[in-house]
Parts: sequence; structure tokens; C-alpha cells
Amino acid sequence: MTPGTVASILFGLLFLLIILRVPVAFALALACIPVFFLEPRLTPVLVLQEMFRSYNSFVLLAVPFFLLAANLMNAAGITDRLIRLSRAMVGHLPGGIGHVNVVVSMFFAGISGSSTADAAGIGSLLIPQMKKEGFSPSFSVAVTACSSVMGVIIPPSILMVVWGGLMSVSIGGLFVAGILPGILIGLAMMVAVYVYARRHGMQPHGRTTLKEFASALAGALLALLTPVIIVGGIVGGLFTPTEASVVAALYALVLGLIVYRAVGPREVAHVFYDTGRFAAIALFCIGTASAFGWTLAYFKIPAALVSYVQVMNLGIVEMGFAVAIAFLIIGCFIDAIPAIIILGTVLYPVTQEVGMHPIHFAMIGIISLAFGLVTPPYGLCLLISCSIGEIPVKAAMRDVAFILLPMLAILVLVVVFPSISLWLPRLLLPQFVN
Repeated sequence: MTPGTVASILFGLLFLLIILRVPVAFALALACIPVFFLEPRLTPVLVLQEMFRSYNSFVLLAVPFFLLAANLMNAAGITDRLIRLSRAMVGHLPGGIGHVNVVVSMFFAGISGSSTADAAGIGSLLIPQMKKEGFSPSFSVAVTACSSVMGVIIPPSILMVVWGGLMSVSIGGLFVAGILPGILIGLAMMVAVYVYARRHGMQPHGRTTLKEFASALAGALLALLTPVIIVGGIVGGLFTPTEASVVAALYALVLGLIVYRAVGPREVAHVFYDTGRFAAIALFCIGTASAFGWTLAYFKIPAALVSYVQVMNLGIVEMGFAVAIAFLIIGCFIDAIPAIIILGTVLYPVTQEVGMHPIHFAMIGIISLAFGLVTPPYGLCLLISCSIGEIPVKAAMRDVAFILLPMLAILVLVVVFPSISLWLPRLLLPQFVN
């Protein structure tokens, strides 16, 4: 079978199964089975072998531990402290609580690495408050859903851990590369909130006093040290990304149990159970996606794509837009982790052929996949936020599009100007980023 024939079978079956509402993790494995029967040199048992081989990775241990850290932080009431600090910083702006929503998501992103934990933890607290202060239910949901995607862009990020482990890219370099784009996206969302507030005649609130700000900062300081410990430890060579995830989880446990005394043994046991359940789902997706990706590589589909791109003679910017469009489309249908394993491994040699830096490629892919968390039919963060806000998904789509436009502008800047992603890594980690 030719690479084109195999790709048609694999992706055709995958999207058919997704349309039939088969869970993506199962659809990825089932799509491989017919190819393994049609090719006499292969056997369906190889699907299981490739799944188990993908799990034999020290880097993947970071996934459950970062999830555990996020869940422990939520249980310990860290979100309340971050909201208080955010309100002290930007609550005086027109549409203050909307700006607070964005800023607290930026802070929480630097702690958790999980967008779904951000949407659930922050949305349950801020969506009702935004409604009380005059925001429409749809805009309240849209701001919460869109700001939560910064959880996978601002370090630490579970997607960056998976991407770095899969494609042998410095995870520390990816963490540092996400800082500037993440801040720019947060500022762009705040501009959208400001425009909305001005349109609807929302007046500024009173400024917080210096004493109130100092009090709020002191209350959230220990939580804000989490990204400093994680990213600083990796950049400084104190520990690996996996060890950093364990440190983050232990630090969150100490804060919740001993320092804040907000959680007890029973709550901790429940957090461990929930973390194990969600980590199992993510890791099962990694296994089946790895089998799917191995099948693509076996039939030399990436090599065929490289040959096709060579004929087109694309430059770095043109290739960057092609990568962004591909990830934007696939992110609408499947979760980000299997999308990275399937599409990332196929496109990686293609981007190398045109001279694109691996970290630049990673940031384009991760930011593009972040859109998929708030765009139907997948849109997991949007579904969570709509459930909290008690509105149908279609009612929020207009406001979601309004907030995503400035975010899309930042993605275009990241594609056109690689230095936005590469400046900080080259400054702080020159030994890993040339």
C-alpha cells in the first residue's frame, strides 16, 4: 500500500469514528486495525506492543504529577488567594472582574499546567460574580473558557512535557519559550474585556490601597512561588521536568495540609483518586495515539510529506502558517495530546526540512491547539464553562469569537516573528537553544 492509501484509510476511519461519537482514545486504536490486517507483514498485536512501549517513558510521569499539583492547589483554596491578588492589581479597570478573570488564569497557569483545572476551578468562582457585576452570561463564560487555555501555554505545561519528551526538544526551553507568548495572549484578552466594558458603559472601580495590595500579595506569595520553583529549578539544572512535577505536587500538598490547613486526609484521598482517574484517561490517549503515529511512520507518510513540501519550496513563515492551520483544524476534533503525537510527529521532519527551529514549531503547535479547547465540537474548556454558566454552547460562540480574535493575532505574530518564542530561551538556556 502507498503512503497516500494508508493515510486515507487511517484518517478517514478516525474521523468517521469521531463523527459516530466513539471516544477518541478508542477511535485511534480502532483506525489502525484494518491497516494491520491488510498489510501481511503486520499483526494487530503490534498495536498493544506500541502502546506499552510508549508508556515506558520517565518523562510521562510528569503528567499525573502536574495534574496532582493542580488539583491539590484547587482543593487548598489557592484560587481564592489568587483572585484576591488579581482584584488588587486590575480590579479598578473598567470591567474589573473580567480583567481579574484573565489575570488569575495567568497566575493559575503558572501553577497548574492544566487548562481544564483552570476552567473548572476559576469558572465556578468567577462566572457568578461576573454576572452579578453586569456581564452577560455568554461573555462571562467566554472569558473564563478563553483565558483558561493559557494553562497549556504559560509554563509549566503538560502539553510541553509531552511535546518535549516525544520530539527530544528541551522541555526547559519550551517552558521558557511559553512565557512571552502567554503574557501577550493574556494582555490581548484584557484588551477585549476593556472594549466590551466600554461598549456597555461599565465604570471603573476604586483603586486598591497599597496596604490592601501588600496583604493580597502576602496571602498569595507562597502559591506564586510554584512556577519560580519549577521553571527556575529546571533552568538552573536542579532537577528534570519529571522531578519538577513531583516537587510541585509535594509543595502543593504541604501548602494545603500544613501551611493553609485547608484540606484534610479525606480531601487529599479524594484528590488522589480524581487525579488518577484523569491521568489514566490522558495516558491511555497517549498509548493509542502512539500506535497510530507508529503506523504513520511505518508506511513512511512523514517522508512522503517531506518530499511534497520540498517540491513546493516553502519558507519558514509559509510553513508556520501551514502548521498553524493544520493544528487549528485537528484541535477542533481531538484532544491536544493525541494531536501532538499524530500530527506533531508527521510535521516535525517537514519543519526541519525548511529550517524552522524546533521550539518555534512547538510554540506554533501548542498555541494553535489551545484554540481547540474552546472551539466545537471538542472544546472541552468551553463545555466546562458553559456547564458552570448554565447556558448552551451555541449561546456563547459569538463572544468566544470576539475574544479569540486578538488571541489569533498573537498566533500570527508568533508565526511571523520567531524571536517572540526564541528570545528568552536563547537568553536563559543558550546551551540547549542555538
